[in-house]
Amino acid sequence: MFELKPISREAIPEALRKAERYRLLNEPSLAQSICEDILRIDADHQEALRYLLLAVTDQFGAGSPLTEAKAILPRIRDEYERLYHTGIVYERWANMWLRDEHPGANHRAFECLQDAMRWFEKAEAKRPAGNDDAVLRWNTCARILMKNPDLRAQPEDRYEPAMDD
Repeated sequence: MFELKPISREAIPEALRKAERYRLLNEPSLAQSICEDILRIDADHQEALRYLLLAVTDQFGAGSPLTEAKAILPRIRDEYERLYHTGIVYERWANMWLRDEHPGANHRAFECLQDAMRWFEKAEAKRPAGNDDAVLRWNTCARILMKNPDLRAQPEDRYEPAMDD
């Protein structure tokens, strides 16, 4: 196989700009690759971890699993950022289900939106002064649910015993 070439520590700021640009150009796999290169040099680089998480979630539905995103979350040190980004993960996972036309997808989307809203509420409680990002994301989830009445919890299976005659 190939041995990856390391980038220099001095190249990290420009690499981060490129990662952000590739995300904005809807090229999340390129952004992910750049972030992985940065993290090979500085495994705890918080901005690279956040960009990596967003690049992974940009790829939900295209083969990027939820477990990959969840594995990044514990590496985010700041409690608010970790809570907020956990909400982002669930919101984006819900959006993946919203695009899915398989039976039960609307129930999964509903559950994920509910999870996202819970995480955004936790983040809201820890937010820095003047930072309403968690509130904005919570409101987005609420609007999706309000505009889509078909999104609801999965009905409980009820077992009705057969009646003996």
